[in-house]
Amino acid sequence: MRWAFIEPTYTLMDENVKYETAMKEIETLVAEMESGTLELDTLTTKLKRAQSLIELCKKRLTDTENEVKKILCSQN
Repeated sequence: MRWAFIEPTYTLMDENVKYETAMKEIETLVAEMESGTLELDTLTTKLKRAQSLIELCKKRLTDTENEVKKILCSQN
């Protein structure tokens, strides 16, 4: 029996995707790319996916930072 990687069905900007889930997928993608066993087309696809997930994570971190600042400012 051969197993295939199934891409997640969520969209990258889906607000229901947790930061931790995206980070785990990034870690998996990096490991696959570093293995040196991917074909060029697959490598390109995985790199684009990782880039999109990184953008999503950056947005989440920025949004969280702004929310924390807002909360801290409202306490003063």
